[in-house]
Amino acid sequence: MDLVGTALRNPINRAILQRLPLLGAAQCWLVAGCIYQAAWNERAGRTPQSNIKDYDIFYFDDADLSYEAEDAVIRRGRVLFADLDGLIEIRNQARVHLWYPQRFGAPYPRLASAEDGIGRFLARCTCVGLAPQGDGSLRLHAPYGLDELEQGILRPNANAPSLARFREKAESYRARWPFLKIEED
Repeated sequence: MDLVGTALRNPINRAILQRLPLLGAAQCWLVAGCIYQAAWNERAGRTPQSNIKDYDIFYFDDADLSYEAEDAVIRRGRVLFADLDGLIEIRNQARVHLWYPQRFGAPYPRLASAEDGIGRFLARCTCVGLAPQGDGSLRLHAPYGLDELEQGILRPNANAPSLARFREKAESYRARWPFLKIEED
């Protein structure tokens, strides 16, 4: 599976990744749905950007955990990506433990890096991210590998803060991509 090539066939992913260094935030990654859904869309015979609801950007800055500091990065992103036709959500992974319990009703550990956040999505195969490197290449981070993604297997991620919504999320994916299989241990 050429996940990077598939993700880049989505012109919005390509534009975000080209511009991401200009955001000026540490450990910047384009993550999750816009990457793995491009692969699922291709397998389903759809365009890579079909039905992608948002484009998530993770970064990590533990020097200032205030909402104001994160909001400054979010506002820079609004300007940087204003011409793109997609909802772009930017989150500082160093702050997630501060708001996650109130929003989702489960504790969330303090993270040490943006990569830690990538490894916490509900389904293991959805834990993917791409980061631009200084030489123009892209770094792929897939802490559980790509086999489950390639095979269309949705398995719960034991590192997710709570699996209460796993089945609901997995069924939502399967409704859009019927070839997906849910395998709960």
